[in-house]
Amino acid sequence: MTTPTKVAALLGPGDHIGYEGQWRTVKTTKTDIGAMGGLFVVVAWEEGGADRFRAGDELLVSEPDSA
Repeated sequence: MTTPTKVAALLGPGDHIGYEGQWRTVKTTKTDIGAMGGLFVVVAWEEGGADRFRAGDELLVSEPDSA
């Protein structure tokens, strides 16, 4: 069985992401450019706070009922 993942650039509101040992829900996303020109995705969480990921980072995802 493979673990479901999603590339950070494809995240959207309502996605459930396993991050830092807990499940978090994506509230909003926006893109950002890093100091060296790389593309990043800034994710605001329903639970509060925000984090920044490289656009190509793969993140663990879950269906709402299994989180």
